[in-house]
Amino acid sequence: MITSFEELRAAARSRTGCRVVFVAPHSSEILRAARQATADLGVECILVGDPRTIQADHAADGLRVVEAPTQHEALVTALALINAGTGDVLMKGSVDTSTLMKAVLDESTGLRTGRVLSDVVALEYSGSSGKRLVMITDGGVVTTPDLKTKKELIINAVEVAHALGNPMPKVAILSATEFVNPSLQSTMDAAVLSKMCERGQIPGCLVDGPLALDNALSPEAAAEKKLTSPVAGNADILVAHTIEVANSLAKGATYFAGLMLAHVIVGAKVPVIISSRADKSEARVLSVGMGMLMKR
Repeated sequence: MITSFEELRAAARSRTGCRVVFVAPHSSEILRAARQATADLGVECILVGDPRTIQADHAADGLRVVEAPTQHEALVTALALINAGTGDVLMKGSVDTSTLMKAVLDESTGLRTGRVLSDVVALEYSGSSGKRLVMITDGGVVTTPDLKTKKELIINAVEVAHALGNPMPKVAILSATEFVNPSLQSTMDAAVLSKMCERGQIPGCLVDGPLALDNALSPEAAAEKKLTSPVAGNADILVAHTIEVANSLAKGATYFAGLMLAHVIVGAKVPVIISSRADKSEARVLSVGMGMLMKR
């Protein structure tokens, strides 16, 4: 089981023949990430965009460029490459996330499969029980998931955990309390999802909730509250009630704790990476590594 980003890189390097299609990679940071991913992970990076902008940056040296002068042309060309089987992972460059996702979800030319698409963020967590990768969902795509959609978010995140070598990830459904409260919808959803997993409706994982963040991650906090669940204190996946919660939780880990994040969107024909424009090249490379491991 992969428990660190260094192990993730090593696992990604073992995946040969993977091709990542970059959409409009018109910034030095994105181009450095492509070059670094090529060198560190052995992936082939295909840069779809304005060749004058790309080739003017030394960071693009030695990378394959496919001409597409405008962002719209870059999106159309990148999706055509993926649909033709020429690419295995789609990565956002300088295009807006909403524009990229609208194109991905287009029924005629996009990458839809009928599944819910959701963003899964991974970070290295060092707790009292040791280091492990903890995932957060969904801070990038689904705004206000209902009960049915939360089940799909869990299934997507579990798929990522399985790709990282965790055969039975522990899933915590987050709320502000560990008690079921009819006036707090997040606790009601958590209770139902836990029972659904217990009855075999959400396979390949263990689900429990509601759990507050401390009870989900800290064995000591879980013991203090006398929570005996195998998930409490040992969660591998954190499912938030809304996009604001998941997004703030992930970004808080970066800006308050200085942790590195890796992202991947699951549910499309291929993994989709929508790293923030503020992300450094190292974080983008880790996201490429996650995408490589998700390649079917």
